[in-house]
Amino acid sequence: MGAGPTLKRIDPNLMALAYAIHSQMLQAADQIARAIGQDNVSYDTDVLEHHGHSDWSTSNSPVRAAAVVYPRTTADVSAIARICNALSVPMVPFGAGSSVEGNFSQPHSGICIDFSHMDQIIAFHPDDMDVVVQPGVNWVDLNRHIAHAGLFAPLDPSPTATIGGMVSTNCSGTNAMRYGTMKDWVLNLTVVLADGTVIKTRRRPRKTSAGYNLTSLFVGAEGTLGIVTEATLKLAPIPQDTSVAVVAFGSIRDAAAAASELIRSGIQLAALELMDDVQMRILNEHGSEAVRRRKWEEKPTLFVKFSGTTDGIKSDAARVGEIIRGSAQLHFAKSKQEEQDLWAARKEALFTMVNIRPRGTEIWSTDVAVPVSRLAEIIDLSKRECGQLGIFASVIGHVGDGNFHVAMMYDPRDEEQKRAVARCVHNMMSRALEMEGTVSGEHAIGIGKKDCLVDELGQDTIGLMRTVKRAVDPKWVMNPGKVFDR
Repeated sequence: MGAGPTLKRIDPNLMALAYAIHSQMLQAADQIARAIGQDNVSYDTDVLEHHGHSDWSTSNSPVRAAAVVYPRTTADVSAIARICNALSVPMVPFGAGSSVEGNFSQPHSGICIDFSHMDQIIAFHPDDMDVVVQPGVNWVDLNRHIAHAGLFAPLDPSPTATIGGMVSTNCSGTNAMRYGTMKDWVLNLTVVLADGTVIKTRRRPRKTSAGYNLTSLFVGAEGTLGIVTEATLKLAPIPQDTSVAVVAFGSIRDAAAAASELIRSGIQLAALELMDDVQMRILNEHGSEAVRRRKWEEKPTLFVKFSGTTDGIKSDAARVGEIIRGSAQLHFAKSKQEEQDLWAARKEALFTMVNIRPRGTEIWSTDVAVPVSRLAEIIDLSKRECGQLGIFASVIGHVGDGNFHVAMMYDPRDEEQKRAVARCVHNMMSRALEMEGTVSGEHAIGIGKKDCLVDELGQDTIGLMRTVKRAVDPKWVMNPGKVFDR
């Protein structure tokens, strides 16, 4: 008698997710309302849509949350987690809604947790140069509040961004060239785990060798391992002086090459940003009143920010001028007002693009980062490829740390156009990996780059991430569908 058929064992961790049905999610929302107050729970259709769709991104899912809840304390978040975990209801954290990779989308519905009411500065320690904040604190408001002490949090993402989202995506922004990314400024975190357990990742000193580095585990985890309810951030001294210069080039490659040379020069620039000819034309046509006071050359342009002592800035500016002499002409801000206006041109870029987006089109904005030596090459190739699509396509970036973005507007009803844009983005990701770069410099993974993350890290590394995820969230209810699939 022959051997019987071999039965393939099914790994329970790979089985389909078993989440609550919609009626059970509503039961969870009702229990949450009893725990934290009925006024802190919303079922309004417009509210659900606002929390489930982003105009900044094409990485959206069609499903919406069953309810949006508004905690005010860590205890509220713990209660929400206990209820959702018990009923197998997904939890999706929501900060300012400015992320671009579908980080707060709700592919499995669930409960969306909005942190806009958790916006308190809990403690400020100017002598220790740190501050303890809730996740709903806006970074611009924080810096305004602590400026009197001569300190600031040096991250510089979207002006709408809040601390919770900045931690969850390991954001950076224009100041990353000098100050690094969010992970470099987080001392400790208070985190609510899937079952409602509240932990603190470490204490407040600037250095420690006490146990695993759990703080870094949660920074950049996009709310898939736990929900951040407090963060202690390091602060930096506000520079004595700042200045800004702009310089236009004949081609995107020349501008990127000049950026690489400036980076390798060792000059301590505060920021080094690139905007292409398309962006400069937008400034002339659609910029704010302050930005349009200047007639911009519609050429690829570097924006250079200096910071430090007044004498130090003069020395750095002179060295920058020597490096690019012969290829372009630097224009330095002649007053503090002009300095603000010049830098405003860079900061307005994304908002201006979104505001001019034709009705019915979507914007696909994404980023990569590569070693500085390959920066000019990848920007030039990406600019040429997206420029051949016959649609709005633009390159912009934080080139000071090898990070740049491509934004394209397309008609989602035009399948051929949509495929062409997707192919262009895929090629950009592939180039970055071939150059030993990364598919995400600062926007995290969300739902938009899960396949690319596998290409970058490999299945074994993703497998270890899944092991960590299962250990702290066995029901897979913390922001499911993001970073990687089960």
